[in-house]
Amino acid sequence: MSEKTVATNRKANFEYFLIERYEAGIELKGSEIKSIRNKQISLAEAYVSIDGKQAWLHEAHIAPYVLANRYNHDPKRIKRLLLHKREILQLWNSVRQKGMTIVPVRVYLKNGKAKLEIALAKGKKLYDKRQEIAKKDMEREIRRDRKREED
Repeated sequence: MSEKTVATNRKANFEYFLIERYEAGIELKGSEIKSIRNKQISLAEAYVSIDGKQAWLHEAHIAPYVLANRYNHDPKRIKRLLLHKREILQLWNSVRQKGMTIVPVRVYLKNGKAKLEIALAKGKKLYDKRQEIAKKDMEREIRRDRKREED
């Protein structure tokens, strides 16, 4: 199976503890899939909502496809996510708990089809973020010191 990552939500790992990941299909229009194949998608402000029966992707920006002229799509259109019923029910029950949410993590192409990796997440507190920054700084320093020793 060939998988090609198109876009990632880099803030997701920093802002949330990612508990469980799911693969979801995305219901797209023709001009949207062409833009995604050109890597013209942003998940920066995107979020997922569930109404009990369907999952929806909000605020994901897919740039208009240049060659689609009048048949183009709305860049911020709400897109339906394709998940199994039991997955939707699991996510619905989890989101109703306090502090749990669903965040889009990355968009990738799998066998020519656009897929969205979503994650059940719990928000990090400020001190968790500070610990993570300190940990990354320490790892960076260690790598820098090792590189100096090799040279």
